[in-house]
Amino acid sequence: MKRIVFVSIIIPAVIALSCNDANNTDSKKIADKENDQKEDSGTLNKKIDDDANFVTEARSGVLMEVELGTYAQKNAASEEVKQFGERMVKDHSKDRDELKMLATNKNISIPDVPGEKFQKHIDDLEKETGSEFDKDYMSFMVSDHHDDIDEFEKEAKNGKDSDIVAFANKGLPVLKEHLSMAQSIHNKLQ
Repeated sequence: MKRIVFVSIIIPAVIALSCNDANNTDSKKIADKENDQKEDSGTLNKKIDDDANFVTEARSGVLMEVELGTYAQKNAASEEVKQFGERMVKDHSKDRDELKMLATNKNISIPDVPGEKFQKHIDDLEKETGSEFDKDYMSFMVSDHHDDIDEFEKEAKNGKDSDIVAFANKGLPVLKEHLSMAQSIHNKLQ
């Protein structure tokens, strides 16, 4: 009887955990989980846990920016939106590469594709073309860059790792310029 109860409890638990892992394809969550495991094993400095989270979030975000910028160059109606997309690809490709190098040097796992929340934005915007895309893309770029600036300022102020803090500080003026450009274009499209 004890064996039947034990088996009836353990088997469903194992199946549930297996299904959970199989369904968890969010690259950012996977990278965060790997970083937690590295932290537990002592291969990632526990003092930079928040910094590692910033790096994985920023990496996922720049991957999204590059993909959306590429899409904008091909599918926007406005030449100004196409040029903005080109600028996003240029600037955020540099960030993507710099974050990869930074993560490698700090033993931080990072996503190779945008995480689920970032991919949802891509999927939603890539359903659109022309002037509808222009308006929605530029609106999203305004709100996204506000969020990015907040996160980069938080990291610049509270970060523990000097290299990651330096990356955040270096990125802030560029993000603020992107926000200004996005707001200007967005206002013209209204």
